[in-house]
Amino acid sequence: MSIAPGPRHLARSNDSSTDRTAVILQPSYLPWLGYFAQMSRCDVFVVYDDVQYDKHSWRNRNRIKTAQGAQWLTVPVTVHGKNKPLIREVEIDNAQNWRKKHLESLRQNYSKAPHFTEYFGLFESLLSRDWTRLLDLNHALLTSICGALGLEREIRFSSELGVPGESVERLIGICHVLGATRFYEGAAGRDYIDDALFTAAGVTIEYQDYRHPEYRQLHGEFVPFLSIVDLLFNHGPASLEILSR
Repeated sequence: MSIAPGPRHLARSNDSSTDRTAVILQPSYLPWLGYFAQMSRCDVFVVYDDVQYDKHSWRNRNRIKTAQGAQWLTVPVTVHGKNKPLIREVEIDNAQNWRKKHLESLRQNYSKAPHFTEYFGLFESLLSRDWTRLLDLNHALLTSICGALGLEREIRFSSELGVPGESVERLIGICHVLGATRFYEGAAGRDYIDDALFTAAGVTIEYQDYRHPEYRQLHGEFVPFLSIVDLLFNHGPASLEILSR
C-alpha cells in the first residue's frame, strides 16, 4: 500500500499578506507531544521524507506508559544490505507480527483510560491495514491524529517540492518555494543552524523551547516524553490545549 507523497492534507487557507510559518520535520511513529506542539505553530508542515534514514531515531518507534514504566513500540523495518536508504524508501518487515503486538499493548495499558473507547478505533483501523512503506504508515497516523486533535494544517512532502541542496541551504529553499517568511525549528537546531543564513535569505527563524506539560496519567507517577497516544487516551478533546500550553 502506498499513499505518499500525495496531495495536501488537512489544508488551511492562508492570507498571503501575513507571515507564513513553515515547520520541516522528519516523520515519526506515533510522535510525542512536542512534535504536535511544533506543528501547531505553523501554517505549512513539511514532512522531510527524502533525507537519509537513521535506524536509531524516532522514525519507527515511540514509547507508551505501562504499570512497569515506559515501554517501546517499535515497527520492524528492512534496511539490512541497503546503502543509506532515504526515509521514503524504508520498508516495514511484515514477517513479524508487530501490528497485533502494538494493538494489544495499547489495549492492555490504556483500556481503563477515560477516553480509550473514543480513540482506540482510530489506531485499530490503521494498524490493522497492510503497510509496505514506513512513510505511508507514519503519514496516515499523523493525519488521523491531527484530525483527532482538531489540528488542521497544510501538509507537504519535501520530496515533491523539487528543492535542491543540503542541510540549511535546502531548508531555506523549501521556505522560499512555500512562500514562508518564518521558519519554526526544534531546539536541537541551535546546534547546527547559522541563523544569519536565514536572515540573509529573508526568513525569520525561531526555535522551539518546549516545556512539557504534566497531566493526569494511569500507572503511578508522571512520565514525560511519551507518544501522543498517552495524552489522547487520558484527556481526549482537551489534548491539543494541554500540549500547546
